[in-house]
Amino acid sequence: MTLPVARRAEELPEPRAPGARRAVVMTMGALHEGHATLIRAARERVGPGGQVVVTVYVNPLQFGAGEDFDRYPRTLDADVAVAEAAGADAVFAPADSVMYPGGEPRVRIAAGPLGAVLEGAFRPGHFDGMLTVVAKLLHLTRPDVALYGEKDAQQLALIRRMTTDLDFPVEVVGVPTVREPDGLALSSRNRYLSAPERVTALALSRALAAAAGQDGAAGARSAARAVLDEAAGAEPPLVLDYLALVDPADFTEVPDDHTGEAILAVAARVGTTRLIDNARLTLGAAA
Repeated sequence: MTLPVARRAEELPEPRAPGARRAVVMTMGALHEGHATLIRAARERVGPGGQVVVTVYVNPLQFGAGEDFDRYPRTLDADVAVAEAAGADAVFAPADSVMYPGGEPRVRIAAGPLGAVLEGAFRPGHFDGMLTVVAKLLHLTRPDVALYGEKDAQQLALIRRMTTDLDFPVEVVGVPTVREPDGLALSSRNRYLSAPERVTALALSRALAAAAGQDGAAGARSAARAVLDEAAGAEPPLVLDYLALVDPADFTEVPDDHTGEAILAVAARVGTTRLIDNARLTLGAAA
């Protein structure tokens, strides 16, 4: 079987059976096992009679000045092979002229306060661009369910908020982060890391693991910070953008006496590569 690759929404095949559900997995290509896990989870959601569509589009709106848009890997043939092996039914790979026929859009989705902190503060405009392309892809692919990785926790929270606030008729599902055997969260940007840089980058997952062993918010922050401070002195060094322990609902910092669910989010640079990771923690007595 050769997986169909649609360049326009009208070229997408219809689901095989009347009433079958369609799931979409949105990617920027450079597919890896993390994406394959999303595709397999999508297949589970819609069943053998449903349809799984994988979108492949490197969205220029979510890259800021000086970011890696030009060098971001574009490997469509390999991506189609990964998608097919994982159980997808079709790939939607539109050109810029399809996504933005009038050029750069003048009207965009605004991410609001949730999009102004953490990743939004370090990458101004990123989440507006992300939500704009997600909204367009949801309109174009018309899925019943859309699946996203929990590694991009703030992105997932914003997509859920957008689909709720703007009444998108889609179920949004988060899929747990997939990690490599050494603990590094799978990312298309991992390929940029040299061997020494990768050793330093492992501090992100080690910091999250250290925090998970603590009972309270203060202890979790302190344990994670100690690991990251040590990595800052490594060669090459880890340069921290942020370490934040936040409320999953709005990504505001939780106080030291917080109990219940929280997300510990971290972003850092190693060499020229920027990496993010997070862990969901349960602190103190259950809220």
